[in-house]
Amino acid sequence: MSDQNTGILPTVSRAFLEDWLQLVRQQCPAQQLAGFLDQIGLVEAAQPGGRVTHDQIVRFYQLIAAETGDEMMGLWSRPIRSGTLKHLCASMRGASSLSAALYRFTSFWNLLLDDYELRLETDEQRMCILLEPRADDKPQRFGHMLMLKLGHGVASWLTGRELPLAEVGFAFERPVFAEDYPVLFPSLIRFGAPRSRIVFSEGLGDLPISRSEMEMQEFLLRAPRDWIFTSFREHALSLRLRELLLEADRLDFHLRDAAQSLNLTPRTLMRRLDAEGTSFQAIKDGLRRDIAIRDLSRGLKSIEEISQDVGFASAANFHRAFRRWTSATPGAYRKSD
Repeated sequence: MSDQNTGILPTVSRAFLEDWLQLVRQQCPAQQLAGFLDQIGLVEAAQPGGRVTHDQIVRFYQLIAAETGDEMMGLWSRPIRSGTLKHLCASMRGASSLSAALYRFTSFWNLLLDDYELRLETDEQRMCILLEPRADDKPQRFGHMLMLKLGHGVASWLTGRELPLAEVGFAFERPVFAEDYPVLFPSLIRFGAPRSRIVFSEGLGDLPISRSEMEMQEFLLRAPRDWIFTSFREHALSLRLRELLLEADRLDFHLRDAAQSLNLTPRTLMRRLDAEGTSFQAIKDGLRRDIAIRDLSRGLKSIEEISQDVGFASAANFHRAFRRWTSATPGAYRKSD
């Protein structure tokens, strides 16, 4: 496979976005929301198999935060006004170490949030941020995910590398779009936990903080581009396999080839993928789908060329597979002129 394919970010399901849209609808008039979705190339009527790209998520976040004046987009009972994340980053940037920065992260949010208390627990090995509810309300899935992801994302930026995690737990049951979560967190992910929490791997507390004012401004302008998706591949077997396929010279990489590369037997590989709720074919199809979505969005190749690039003998076969993957035709993903 060519170098241009290296590092293609996975898409997430439309169901993942719908979890977010349920909250946004409470903040935005229907016409305004339709305008936002149109700007990122989506429609309000959800397609069950639809996919959403990294760029679309970033742009949607930026539109909602700018237009509503709430940098947490209505996730909490009071708005998080424009400039809050800048002050958060500035406060954490002045810390002497990562553990001190995470303490500032939790203290900062505890001054603002009525819904939850953020608690930092540390020992000699690990640091853990927990979301402790102040009331008995049902956990807000997207809010919990975004708060934990923000903590991980800002901490990773401050230390200059994406930080490994030991575990992420959520105080809600496994959603139907659970396969999207490994794209966000480099960790084991557990659902149905007593509290939502993020646990950093051992030995990170003393890491130094080194970011300039200019770097902070650039980070905020790009937000959440630099931190919403994980770049780690070793934590989830499905992402490791995706990388193997990307690095291969062909998309006809077989299960036995992958198993050999991972020093596993094919049977063990199948069993471990099944435990993650996926399969080798599903991972391969997901990569083909994401390459196709990228190329259709760029509008530089014909559908026939794309179908050949992702390993289909004919455009008709590609068309059928794409509809099965996304519930839409390939043409629906083309950029408008």
